[in-house]
Amino acid sequence: MKIFIIAEIGINHNGSVEIAKNIINSVKNCGADAVKFQKRTIDKVYDKNTLDTYRESPWGSTIRAQKEGLEFNESEYNEIDKFCKNLQIPWFASSWDIESQIFLRRYNLKYNKVASAMLTHIELLNEIAKEKKYTFISTGMHTMDEISNAVNIFKKFNCPFELMHTVSTYPMKNKDANLLMIKTLKEKFNCNVGYSGHESGRAISVAASAMGISSLERHVTLDRTMYGSDQAASLEIDGFKLLVNYVRIVELAMGDGIKKILEEEKIIKKKLSPIF
Repeated sequence: MKIFIIAEIGINHNGSVEIAKNIINSVKNCGADAVKFQKRTIDKVYDKNTLDTYRESPWGSTIRAQKEGLEFNESEYNEIDKFCKNLQIPWFASSWDIESQIFLRRYNLKYNKVASAMLTHIELLNEIAKEKKYTFISTGMHTMDEISNAVNIFKKFNCPFELMHTVSTYPMKNKDANLLMIKTLKEKFNCNVGYSGHESGRAISVAASAMGISSLERHVTLDRTMYGSDQAASLEIDGFKLLVNYVRIVELAMGDGIKKILEEEKIIKKKLSPIF
């Protein structure tokens, strides 16, 4: 199975459609299979006291100003949708509230995504699952029982899904990767399992690709020094291109596990074998 590679733009566009387009075009050229965003209705996700809290950002001095500055509106998503269709690369988004999930329906997207933070938002999970679109479910920050509850919702609605092993630290330390969880999730839930990585490098994602993952998601940015909480856990374009190339090499190298002797080996064997 070919690993489905998702370039997670998230909020790394910093509210700029032009930055988003630049990233989309770049990752398409790198070989990404899809791009992903994040959608929030600010007043649904955060309470008033949080939004009124002081926070300096390029958009103002409150958390509200920052969150609103990072959020695309309808006309901007229309532009993203048109751009992705012209490039022939699918886009989708993880919604952080029901209103956002309903908003995304107008674009007839092929995929859905459950962010780790939303794994126990039961109403939202029901809203997503009833669409019956293939859904990627990240599992960071949650117990096996909580993952099981989410899986049961998708099974109840007969909605196709896969889990994604995730460690929700930004950036994740190498020692925390726990890639053997990929095997654990597969065995426990008898489903495809992907990997959503938040490490700063590429080695762990390459290792995950040799463990039978069905999808790989990595945050991508134009410049890791840009403003934003996800930039440090992101790959720049050149790094993402290398990662895609490495993953495709690993896929090719895995083979079928059946012992065989290549024709080239037979020639070498004839030259190197001793005469008995």
